[in-house]
Amino acid sequence: MAVKLRMTRIGRRHRPFFRINAVESRTPRDGRILEKLGHYDPIEKDPARQITLDTERVKYWLDKGAIPSDTVSQILLRAGLKHKYAEVKAARRARARTAARAKGKLFTKAERIAAQRQAERIDKEAEEKAKAEAKAKAEAKAKAEADAKLRTDAEALEEKTEAEVKPEAKED
Repeated sequence: MAVKLRMTRIGRRHRPFFRINAVESRTPRDGRILEKLGHYDPIEKDPARQITLDTERVKYWLDKGAIPSDTVSQILLRAGLKHKYAEVKAARRARARTAARAKGKLFTKAERIAAQRQAERIDKEAEEKAKAEAKAKAEAKAKAEADAKLRTDAEALEEKTEAEVKPEAKED
């Protein structure tokens, strides 16, 4: 008989409460239990009252070969009960992380979010740089046009003054 340590949900809607039980692995979540080992109240604010465990019975079942679910494993670690399944899972996760890093892939959701934010920041900086370059180019073009217009106006004024000065020279 394969025994697992897992949680059974009790409590009303929007107010979860879980019992930590030793159950046969083939029973459904809320099915027949072998032994109640404690409870977990995720709504409770006080961390000391959030988890209640019968540590002697939990150790007994772990020694008999009971396998905790991932959530129960985390709860046991939080309660200070170290077990080989958590160590095995941590080792597997470390190997997977090194393999992912060797391939250049992101391993955790936090890494993916950080990479996405970095890419967005780079895109935003490139966009701002392009806007600044476009603005500088537009200002340079406007300045060149203003200079060209100023030159043509100055040349026209010069020609006009020369035209006025030349007829006066002819009269003398």
